Amino acid sequence: MKASLTQKPNNKVLIAEDNSKTRLFLKNQLELLGYEVIAAVSNGQAAVDAAAELGPNLVIMDIKMPEMDGIDAARVISDKGPVPIILITGLSSDEMALKAIEAGVFAYLVKPVTKKQLEPAIKLALARYEEFKSLKVEVNDLKDAIETRKLVERAKGILMKRCNISEEDAFKLLQTHSQKENKKMREIADTIISASKLI
Repeated sequence: MKASLTQKPNNKVLIAEDNSKTRLFLKNQLELLGYEVIAAVSNGQAAVDAAAELGPNLVIMDIKMPEMDGIDAARVISDKGPVPIILITGLSSDEMALKAIEAGVFAYLVKPVTKKQLEPAIKLALARYEEFKSLKVEVNDLKDAIETRKLVERAKGILMKRCNISEEDAFKLLQTHSQKENKKMREIADTIISASKLI
């Protein structure tokens, strides 16, 4: 297969997954989608090392891995320089989602991973990463950006539910209000969260 003919620019992917069959499945599917898999490793520490050496544009990794789990590896990778990260998990929960956000994760997939799930998860991770970059420009500090992102995610969820709109439209609405009122996104998100508690 001539993957290079369909490769997307700036889309070098690092895979970290201790199950060899899942690792191969992810590699094959990503290449079919036009991504270049620059490394496929089997543990968290190897993912951290490969990310530092190869500078991927996207990282997809399992949570449960030897040497270092996916959340810890995501935290180390993000601390060195934010990159879109997708975690693969056996079960999804609000607590896990919060830990993932704090570690710098932009999306997650629930096992068993299917071809149908993969592309939307990548698009979501890349879109959230672009949002995060604009938030980081607004606040400069990485810790503040992560805190702001948590609030923005909550505010987006409230807007999506109340206004019956998409995640992208909810973010645009926050951005528009931020510019119109000349306030930071965090302040707008705070106002929405506070108002939702009163209703």
